[in-house]
Amino acid sequence: MQELFPKQAWDLLLERTQDAAEGAGDPPLFVDVRMEIEFLYVGHPPGAQNIPWYEYPAMAPDPAAFVAAVERAAGSRHRTVVLICRSGKRSLDAGQVLDAAGFSDVVAVLHGFEGDLDNNLQRSRTNGWRFDGLPWEQM
Repeated sequence: MQELFPKQAWDLLLERTQDAAEGAGDPPLFVDVRMEIEFLYVGHPPGAQNIPWYEYPAMAPDPAAFVAAVERAAGSRHRTVVLICRSGKRSLDAGQVLDAAGFSDVVAVLHGFEGDLDNNLQRSRTNGWRFDGLPWEQM
């Protein structure tokens, strides 16, 4: 599994999507692993597909179900899969499971969508997708 900072991940997504448009394979599958409510109401990167690592009310991952859902969405375990979450932790956990399941090109976005907590216990102020000024949308 590869770990990239948000700007690096965005560049990779753009580059590989352009390559796919020119006939060089499939575009990356961009997966937001946060719960659906986070994805919808906190916001998400454009083009990201929501496949939660865990969901309310269980709040516990089901790795086999997650792998199956990503495989259905990707169509192949050889397609690039880019994972993002709130702070990077769930992406790393989910990426390790995909790696172990035989996915050959998994990327986890470090610091995630909202980034780490600052001294005031607030996110999006020190690092992360939104902090870096990358595109995002919200319901």
